[in-house]
Amino acid sequence: MQLVFATNNLNKLKEVQALMPEHIQLLSLKDINCLEDIPETQNTIKGNAIQKAQYIKTHYGMDCFADDTGLEVSALNGAPGVYSARYAGEQRDANDNINKLLSELGHQSNRSAQFKTVIALYLNDALHTFTGICPGSITKSKKGDKGFGYDPIFKPDGHNDTFAEMDLSLKNSIGHRGKAISQLVNFLAPEP
Repeated sequence: MQLVFATNNLNKLKEVQALMPEHIQLLSLKDINCLEDIPETQNTIKGNAIQKAQYIKTHYGMDCFADDTGLEVSALNGAPGVYSARYAGEQRDANDNINKLLSELGHQSNRSAQFKTVIALYLNDALHTFTGICPGSITKSKKGDKGFGYDPIFKPDGHNDTFAEMDLSLKNSIGHRGKAISQLVNFLAPEP
């Protein structure tokens, strides 16, 4: 089975490829010669995931899935949320985003947060969605050099390390994207 994963983020592609069963061949946007920026104009994480998957289905006619992820910080009323990738501006720079978030949180004692991933799958013209949530907290400084995005400042509940200090297999087993992908994989290839 071939499935397009609607992303240009090579880190995300690597994470997802590690979770897919062998019989599912994952194609990237580059593999299908989709070089344009897919719109993300919805006001929810789920809406953006659906919009990206619809774009590939409509313009390329292929079965596909897309995800959108946001970091929701309690003390910031759920921000940056749907704007996580461009929180500090359209340049989409992870360090700028992290620095803005840490600055806005300041010395706030409530540092609880959660990562949320929604996957939208178009398969045989039917839409399915899957949601993964990882609760945790925001550290006061960056720790670790693995991962991407907000990983250096997000510490999942029950762990002493940030995502950026964890190896990929541990992050995938407890993380938001791993949980959503696991639901997707189980839907595509249910265990006997």
